[in-house]
Amino acid sequence: MELRCKEVVNVIDGRRLGHIIDVALNLSNGCVTGIIVPGEKSFWNVFKSGAEFFIPLNQIVKVGEDAILVQIYGGTPNQNPYILSDKKN
Repeated sequence: MELRCKEVVNVIDGRRLGHIIDVALNLSNGCVTGIIVPGEKSFWNVFKSGAEFFIPLNQIVKVGEDAILVQIYGGTPNQNPYILSDKKN
């Protein structure tokens, strides 16, 4: 199964989060702990990469043929606990 081809969609607000860019692993036991998707891009920062979002495995609702449905609650990006980094170019 090719996960990078599937689009990640938040079932809470219907927002498309993009395609998976990485998978997080627990190196001590070799288990997958979650997925990482790119941060939001706005009109003004199309060419800049933003923050990356970590989605824990327990918040993945369904893996379908075309999409991965996740359940992410969060307000503004500053209040979102799933932001991994804020890359500056």
